[in-house]
Amino acid sequence: MQTDSMDVLLQKVKEGKITIEEAKTKLSLFEDMGFAKVDSNRESRTGFPEVVYGEGKSAGQIIEIMKALQLKTNRVLATRINESKAGLIMESIPDLIYNEEARTLYWRHEEETEFLFDGYVCVVCAGTSDLAVAEEAAVTAEAFGSPVKRFYDVGVAGIHRLFYFLEDIKKAKATVVVAGMEGALASVVGGLINNPIVAVPTSVGYGANFQGMAALLSMLNSCSPGISTVNIDNGFGAGYYVSLIHKNQSNQE
Repeated sequence: MQTDSMDVLLQKVKEGKITIEEAKTKLSLFEDMGFAKVDSNRESRTGFPEVVYGEGKSAGQIIEIMKALQLKTNRVLATRINESKAGLIMESIPDLIYNEEARTLYWRHEEETEFLFDGYVCVVCAGTSDLAVAEEAAVTAEAFGSPVKRFYDVGVAGIHRLFYFLEDIKKAKATVVVAGMEGALASVVGGLINNPIVAVPTSVGYGANFQGMAALLSMLNSCSPGISTVNIDNGFGAGYYVSLIHKNQSNQE
């Protein structure tokens, strides 16, 4: 990813490779667009660039933000983008990849390596109804450089399906477990593997599920250790977290 330090930028100015104005732009803490203050320096602080949350933003606003980010980083991700809005955005930025299930738009510079870390992370999903959240997690992890293996529709109602893929899940660097209803899958997986687990409750379920609250409480109260839980339907948060774990593990190896 593009994370030029101040020393590198000053050397480029000295060598005439970039102008003083270009260097000042790269060193700025944020770009003030009026409707948004794009955190162009976030990658140098946290290791990952800012992500665009698409709900509530117009297509025009998202276009301007993504174009600004493209100047500062080799990877740009936007989440919660519906199909009609994605179409408008891709007319202005044609080299984006849209994932309809995840509702994400993703751009990677042509010179950027697709995957940055060895090994892989897993996204394990209880049922087909949870796919949108699971795909958001998977695409997010991939956008930040982690190879992802997906194991979908392996919920506790047919636990033999999970066991069939268990050896591959055990070998992951970290695992996202997505489930609605009673959210039991995270506890089951937590008792079977030794890599970090990020549990994602979904709003899938009948009335007493309370739009995901039952799954959330189940995951928060899990008797299996090693499980961290993000908010209801927050596939992005889970994907970010496992990629951060993956990145830190890779830096230590």
